[in-house]
Amino acid sequence: MKLSDIWAEYVPALLTGMVTNFEISIIALLLGLVVGAPFAAMRFYGGRLAIAVSAVVISLMRAAPTFVVMFFLFNVLRDVTVFGVKLQMSGMMTVAVSLVPYAAAYTADAGVEALRQWDRGSHLGALLFLPNITRAFFVIVMASGAAAAIGVPEGISVMVREAALLPTLGDRLMVFAVGIVLFGVPLQLGLALMRWLQRELGRRIVRLA
Repeated sequence: MKLSDIWAEYVPALLTGMVTNFEISIIALLLGLVVGAPFAAMRFYGGRLAIAVSAVVISLMRAAPTFVVMFFLFNVLRDVTVFGVKLQMSGMMTVAVSLVPYAAAYTADAGVEALRQWDRGSHLGALLFLPNITRAFFVIVMASGAAAAIGVPEGISVMVREAALLPTLGDRLMVFAVGIVLFGVPLQLGLALMRWLQRELGRRIVRLA
């Protein structure tokens, strides 16, 4: 593969695929916040029954395998009709919804801890919710690569498709190397930044305690 071909064809296609990954992840995280926030409130403010119910639901969401949920939505619900309306989701939306259980469970766990910190008067501790959720976003971006399994043209599928078209091992390795640099490295840097912010906020909380 020529260097000119990489920059003229492969890199633009990969960047377009990465945009799809981020779109999936944003949708999943927003839906996860909407679903998970009430369960965090139930665990913190509710009585014993509300706490027990929310704990069970959150445990089930946390244990839900993304691939299983994704293929269930893709193969089972796409032909379901409710009140005369056919439930038909796009591939991108299917993957986003399949990631909602993880996002919601993470939101509930981080949210209840933020509420506890706020209740104790540690507003700085409650702010840890933001880097925690941002960290979850980067994890969801990486998990959104599952979209390749149902034909959604995201970043991973672009890499695999391009590599499959190339005749030599050297060209394929070049494709994967470029993909890792453009896709993997920024995500790992983002995760490292979130860990650093968590540590810094943690140190400040300790100093103020």
